[in-house]
Amino acid sequence: MNAWLRRAAVLLTLLLVVSLVASWLPTALSPTKSSAEKRARDRLWVDSSPYFWDRLLCRWGSLCGLHHLKEDPAALPDPGADDQEWRELRRRSNPHPSWLDSRSDEDAQPAGSKRNFRERRRIVEDIPDFVFKHAPLVHLYSGEQFWPSDIAEHVQHMNVTVDNAPLDHQDQPTLSNLDRLNAHDGIVVLHSRDDVESRPPWLHSRDSVPNPFPDGDGGEQPPHIGNGKQDRLEPTTWFDVDKKHPLHRIAEPWPRSSSRRSRPGEPRFSRRGHKPDADGYSRAPAVLVLVDKGSGVVDAFWFFFYSYNLGQTVLGIRFGNHVGDWEHCMVRFEHGVPRGIYFSEHEGGQAYAWEAVEKRGDRPVIYSAVGSHAMYALPGEHPYVLPFGMLKDVTDKGPLWDPTLNNYAYHYDYTRSKPEDEADPLRHAPSLVPAASNPAAPTSWFHYKGGWGDEVYTLADPRQWRLFGQYHYVTGPNGPKFKRLERSKLCGKPKCRVLYELDPKGTWY
Repeated sequence: MNAWLRRAAVLLTLLLVVSLVASWLPTALSPTKSSAEKRARDRLWVDSSPYFWDRLLCRWGSLCGLHHLKEDPAALPDPGADDQEWRELRRRSNPHPSWLDSRSDEDAQPAGSKRNFRERRRIVEDIPDFVFKHAPLVHLYSGEQFWPSDIAEHVQHMNVTVDNAPLDHQDQPTLSNLDRLNAHDGIVVLHSRDDVESRPPWLHSRDSVPNPFPDGDGGEQPPHIGNGKQDRLEPTTWFDVDKKHPLHRIAEPWPRSSSRRSRPGEPRFSRRGHKPDADGYSRAPAVLVLVDKGSGVVDAFWFFFYSYNLGQTVLGIRFGNHVGDWEHCMVRFEHGVPRGIYFSEHEGGQAYAWEAVEKRGDRPVIYSAVGSHAMYALPGEHPYVLPFGMLKDVTDKGPLWDPTLNNYAYHYDYTRSKPEDEADPLRHAPSLVPAASNPAAPTSWFHYKGGWGDEVYTLADPRQWRLFGQYHYVTGPNGPKFKRLERSKLCGKPKCRVLYELDPKGTWY
């Protein structure tokens, strides 16, 4: 009996030590530190469990909701019953941009009427040619289950909750009225009307899959892959500039001919006519936001939206699912010449000099990870946070998405106040204005402060668990306005390392 008790005590002690280490390790390795507010919310989340032992194990061993553990496949094993619904959704789809159908009365302009002052100020200019010439191409994963989504269609499947309580008597959310939700106190999020574990068709967005792109014609790998630590004397401070910190010259400029010269045998990306072909087209629009930083520096932010983020698995247990997923890259131009590019990855990302990344002709190539849609410069496996490759993203050369073929395009001036907050719109120009290519595009959605998907499920929810500090379901993200568009550096974080060579083993943190 005593031997059995000793074995049980040793086993229990070992389990507690492993649990404590596994709970501490992700926190210690995480590049983003937890705030006091976040820790307070976490305590409330633990208290949401109706079971004493569950709360005790959660507080002391970070083992929460063990009785909820179950398989979480990317897709249901028999989707045949949904095929008809997918076809019906596709049949009803409008060939025109879907925001045209979601405009509110305040966005509509009567035929033949003269535009008012505020509307005239909204239409400024088109997107410069160099932005599209050097726009990214995105390799989605070949086995992806959750494809690009249209934000206008996404909100049609959402209700609104405030502090986890449904909001009564609200209008149906659309891209033209979302920012009205900012008037509510508390945590405001868009909440799925469907149980996401039933895998409703709109979550997968299968009808937005880009057509296959021919492989092997135009892909250009940089000549050298190193450790990413090479430094180079730059001619200007293009890597750290905004309207308060103008561009400075720190060396003689390179000869223009050398910066524009093509390498021998460099493939050229064929120009598309006015009517684009089908290769690379997705029915889900990307979002292009152009931000002028002054001194001839312009940042082109390309945002990519997905209705669902499928988390990665550790030892067969899935973590990090959430409804709504915003990813982005940013290309920085100096006087129309691309100088650097940033790829978002989870809570951070990596910046590269323009010459470092793979290209098809003049356009950089991005690899989107399966499920999480994090963006990388290389195909393959990309471990993060946990050691020994336990948690990793995977990318490959799947369907190639060309966001220039279908997008919402805007200009954003972060120094201006939002017109909806001002009593006199004649005195204040709006901060976000549609490009001339889509002058009637709505702007309300951009200013919405809340989450684009369900708030983190409580511990009482049978879909939720937390092991070793990682949640099965987390809260959906905020929108593009809150991705630090005003940044002076390429990265979204204050510390920013620009790589001049691709580093297959490196991580942004």
